[in-house]
Amino acid sequence: MKKLTVFWFRRDLRLKDNHGLFRALTEDGNVQPIFIFDSEILSRLEDRNDARVSFLAETLQEMKVRLQKKGADLWIYRGSPVEIWKRLLNEHRVGAVYANRDYEPEALTRDRAIQRLLEARGIPFHLSKDQCLFETDEVLSGQGTPYTVFTPYKKKVLSVLTEKDLKPFRSEDQESSFNRTSATRMISLKDLGFEPSSLAFPERKILRSVISGYPKTRDFPALSKGTSRLGLHLRFGTLSIRELARIARDLKADTYLSELIWRDFFMQILWHFPKVKKQSFREAFDRIKWRTSKTDFQRWCAGETGFPWVDAGMRELNETGFMHNRVRMATASFLTKHLLIHWSEGERHFARRLLDYDLSANNGNWQWVAGTGCDAAPYFRVFNPDLQAKKFDPDGEYLRRWVPELGTSKYPKPMVDHDEARGRALSEYSKVSKGKSP
Repeated sequence: MKKLTVFWFRRDLRLKDNHGLFRALTEDGNVQPIFIFDSEILSRLEDRNDARVSFLAETLQEMKVRLQKKGADLWIYRGSPVEIWKRLLNEHRVGAVYANRDYEPEALTRDRAIQRLLEARGIPFHLSKDQCLFETDEVLSGQGTPYTVFTPYKKKVLSVLTEKDLKPFRSEDQESSFNRTSATRMISLKDLGFEPSSLAFPERKILRSVISGYPKTRDFPALSKGTSRLGLHLRFGTLSIRELARIARDLKADTYLSELIWRDFFMQILWHFPKVKKQSFREAFDRIKWRTSKTDFQRWCAGETGFPWVDAGMRELNETGFMHNRVRMATASFLTKHLLIHWSEGERHFARRLLDYDLSANNGNWQWVAGTGCDAAPYFRVFNPDLQAKKFDPDGEYLRRWVPELGTSKYPKPMVDHDEARGRALSEYSKVSKGKSP
């Protein structure tokens, strides 16, 4: 009986243009795909109707059906990855394991544990690059060090990016190499301890008109197709980063391609500097005399700050699991500068709410706005919510949609005075930047 080649789906939930899957199908054959719902991750989710679990379940069901039509199947498990792998290895003759590389600290720890388990049995563990254009040490400065400022990183990426980097891996053409097996039952949301979500998921559809028009439309949240809304699909790999980058390059959509490079940039920052998960990239700013007001934080979370632009964004997030990027910057700035609450509090809240939550991008952007991250801009950048609204929602359409009581006695008065809050923040940041104790 031929040994199984196991392909482990993680953040790459697609059969098309999947690098690791392509390698498994072409290098070994008799490929059995699996997915593991990590019970530890599930246990940390606060909402039993977390929409991301629903999205995963729907996506996996779709993949499972497609594979079953080919005479194959997707085996789905729930539990500790190490324990699931021990079970798999005891029940099946496994010759090799393939997966795509993950770069988050917890994922690296998990993969090292699986690597040791497989090595003890003489089973190779092949990892491939798939969720980013460039990884780990592929793009370094002339001194051989990681870039910590985006602009020079972007210039270097554009100077070395070739068609080979964007070439698709045609895994969808290798269906004869899947393991032929009988169909197994799909794990339900109830099995996982979750309930269906009522949130709508953005379509997995690439609109070339949106990508080409992105520079003109991306800053206006009232536009229904001003941005691609593909963050969720990049997060879980239901779309290929290479495909999006190819389209952006073909259309000469430099601004959109730049956003994809930002994603890579924050991913490599997390890889090289894993400390940023829990502390500021510029460690001195953790010594700021941050405020810890639960009341103020809850008003920010609920969209009851009295600043319409901020409240609209937070309400959009609470109701849809999405917030327009232009508004994300202002809401984050308000929490960290106007309320002087540590960026990590907001980062964790976004992690709970955002459908497209991605640790490296979320962390990187929060620290960018807070002025504590790896960015050339000074810490005294403070967004004025009212000016942002006037500039990017001139007709008030976005505000009316999410703050319908605006202009009535039901809408709360501003929590703080903008100028006073800005001055307080700059004073506290200045103390630290000049080496004084807060």
